[in-house]
Amino acid sequence: MPEPVKIIIEGKTYELPVIVGSEDEKAIDISNLRKKTGYITLDPGFNNTGSCISSITFLDGENGILRYRGVPIEELAENSTFVETAYLLINGELPTKKQLNRFSVLLNDNSLVHEDMQIFYQNFPRASHPMGILSSMVNALKSFYPELQENEEEINITVTRLLSKVRTMAALSYKISRGHKVVYPRPDLSYAANFLNMMFDTPVRPYMIDEDIVKALNVFWILHADHEQNCSTSAVRLVGSARVNLYAAISSGICALWGPLHGGANQAVIEMLSEIKADGKDLARVIEKAKDRKNPFRLMGFGHSVYKTYDPRAKILKKECDKILSKSYIDDPLLDLAKQLEVFALKDDYFIEHNLYPNIDFYSGILLRAIGIPTNMFSVMFAIGRMPGWIAQWRESIHDPRWKLNRPRQIYMGLPKRKYIPIDERQEGSSEASETESV
Repeated sequence: MPEPVKIIIEGKTYELPVIVGSEDEKAIDISNLRKKTGYITLDPGFNNTGSCISSITFLDGENGILRYRGVPIEELAENSTFVETAYLLINGELPTKKQLNRFSVLLNDNSLVHEDMQIFYQNFPRASHPMGILSSMVNALKSFYPELQENEEEINITVTRLLSKVRTMAALSYKISRGHKVVYPRPDLSYAANFLNMMFDTPVRPYMIDEDIVKALNVFWILHADHEQNCSTSAVRLVGSARVNLYAAISSGICALWGPLHGGANQAVIEMLSEIKADGKDLARVIEKAKDRKNPFRLMGFGHSVYKTYDPRAKILKKECDKILSKSYIDDPLLDLAKQLEVFALKDDYFIEHNLYPNIDFYSGILLRAIGIPTNMFSVMFAIGRMPGWIAQWRESIHDPRWKLNRPRQIYMGLPKRKYIPIDERQEGSSEASETESV
């Protein structure tokens, strides 16, 4: 056991225990710091603060390592399916054939959405963003399917219900938004193939399943299935710490993922490429703008806040992108532009020195567009993929013996104590009354 860390506050020495993770990660346990000293720590963004002890995902950004339950992401992407990976994350072990079959049966059994929910979809304004709709509908699931958590089987039903229905609800929202006839899930299709069929099958033009695209979508979802304590996962844990139902906790994660700095980044990549195309495709000028610190322009899809080397997920997804883009029926000038931009950036010394490699958002935006997913559905695709991770993190947190209601502290920098001034005595323009207060 490592020696405790000693800190000196106002001349008094305190000892704080050190916790070492299974991959030799080290943390100073400050859980009793305020109780012992009256002090708290300040860490905007929580980039240096561990909020929990977890056994789900290991991430080493300096060395480009990502593992789910100890299994390298590269092996899962090569050999696994999204359903099998979901089982691994949620249950802690890779399933046997019997367990995987049972899990798949539960997914099929729970794939349909209550008919009454379609009324909700039809009353959303046509301009509603799919992420807002998905968040609302997931939250509404509690009213239609009350949680059962008395035993392991009932928990599995709740979990698979959510995993299966979120895929159906995503496809349903797309179909209704387009005014198309709803396509229901088929028991003979896999999870990914079912989603593609529900999205794109029409009475006029039946959707032809392409196994390369099914494989690429499986890989996309596997790579997005969990990523340690990111913004949306932390939101799920924080909201879940209040002991809300699973659906409410997941809904909060969807809302957090909606942001352009998180799950909306892949959509931002396509929007950026559209702007570059409209401006004349001058990639050399684009690269120079991106390197200019005074210029607000940012090259979306390059660099990562955690990975200080090549994002391991990006390497994997690039292969899938190249395979799909080689299809003879895919002809999109925006995707050609993306490939050219990638070549420009990877040859630039500034990008190489600052580790600004293409990240998963860059390739996921390209892949989803090549598959035919509308841009406003990109973050929804991310949410479907992240569902197993959110469920696993929520489940781990509610069984954690160290569980506490999440309640961060703050350092107050406002005005000190002052007297209340009756409204008739307040002076216009004084420090006691602002213009907005008088309106």
